[in-house]
Amino acid sequence: MTRRLALVIVGVVVATLLLAGAGTLLLSAARARSTTVKELRAQAVEMAGNIGQVLEIDESLSAAEQAKQLRNRLRLLGTLRRVVALDDISVLIVGPDGEVQGELPTALSIADLQLDVLATGQSIADNRGKLAFAAAPAAGPAGRQYIVVVSRRIDAGLGPAFVLFIWASGATILLALGAAYLLGRRLTRPIREASTATQHIAAGQLSTRITEPPAHHHDELAELSRNVNAMAASLERSRGLEQQFLLSVTHDLRTPLTSIRGYAEAIDDGNVDPKRAAAVIRAESARLERLVTDLLELAKLQARAFTFTMAPVDLSAAAHTVTAAAAGSKPGITFHPVTTGPLLVQADPDRRAQALANLVENAGKYATSAVMVSTRAEGRWAVLTVDDDGPGIAPHDQPHVFERLYVARHEPERRENSSGLGLAIVRELVTGMGGEVAADSAPNGGARLSIRLPLSG
Repeated sequence: MTRRLALVIVGVVVATLLLAGAGTLLLSAARARSTTVKELRAQAVEMAGNIGQVLEIDESLSAAEQAKQLRNRLRLLGTLRRVVALDDISVLIVGPDGEVQGELPTALSIADLQLDVLATGQSIADNRGKLAFAAAPAAGPAGRQYIVVVSRRIDAGLGPAFVLFIWASGATILLALGAAYLLGRRLTRPIREASTATQHIAAGQLSTRITEPPAHHHDELAELSRNVNAMAASLERSRGLEQQFLLSVTHDLRTPLTSIRGYAEAIDDGNVDPKRAAAVIRAESARLERLVTDLLELAKLQARAFTFTMAPVDLSAAAHTVTAAAAGSKPGITFHPVTTGPLLVQADPDRRAQALANLVENAGKYATSAVMVSTRAEGRWAVLTVDDDGPGIAPHDQPHVFERLYVARHEPERRENSSGLGLAIVRELVTGMGGEVAADSAPNGGARLSIRLPLSG
């Protein structure tokens, strides 16, 4: 990837230099052509205005002397050409019949002079390729008519500048190569590290981490490194939870099975009262059934293989119902419903009742004397909170209490319910109905577990 990135950067630099060079060359050539044509027009007009004085011949001289004088004047035009930096100066004679006599500069023809325009007394200026020319009519001695033609090769002035541009371009490309290589390695290093780390994580080395960038770096590569580390940490924690889950489930299954087996053997040996043994076996079987039911319920919810029948339900009425039911099973705990009137939510009635029952049952296990269930409206949400006066939840445990069989890094102050799955089921049920769950500390120091469901309508 570093090589491809370097090639892309160098390619962009080369393309930019080519475009800049071509643009500069075209603009310079256009400007040089316009400037040269304009200057030639002015020079042709000025020469045409003075051509009479240049070509004026003393009529009193002999023919030989007049010819000599004319040659000297023409020689003067050649000197003038060098002074004004012209490639050529031609003076054409226009005969009485309009015929033009004289020698034109190379690459020009009579048709290029636009004689019809010159006949009106106007000057012309144009270019043929890289040759710029201008012509202007002039009146000479004795009423003779002339045409002054000047020409110059168009020079964009890029000779030395073009050489400097080539050297500067080469230096720029070399700098671009170095910068592209260094930048490419710097940009791709986090990607290479992320690729190596994900390979190790896929191989089961979940403790693999990438060196995170400084906290003030928030670009995409920095976020990639942080996300890979967060993923590895989440997978490592999930593996720990899975192991704890297996240990907990194994323990919860083994205990009732041991009791059932022991009492079954005691019945077979005749060493126990059959009725007492049957009662124990029945209780342990119910415990096993509840654990298996919770496991199946949680598996279906997490696999989204569960359907919800949504309908408007009164959350306040449900709070009174669940506290009344809990009071019968926990005679030593007082359950207080606190509501302000009907509070309709959009939820599945049966699943809502199951979630509330699990919340209140969990609170009853840790409460010292009282559990308070309250409802209220917050914006478009209905909120139900369950407060107990038990030992509470440590701050580092609060974000995780709704995970199945979560065990804190330190010795936990509390556990969930007998199967360890009640609050995990609550979270899946509430989330499936479009709500949210949260854990916090109650005002009296105990635990506060709450759910939020969308208001109906």
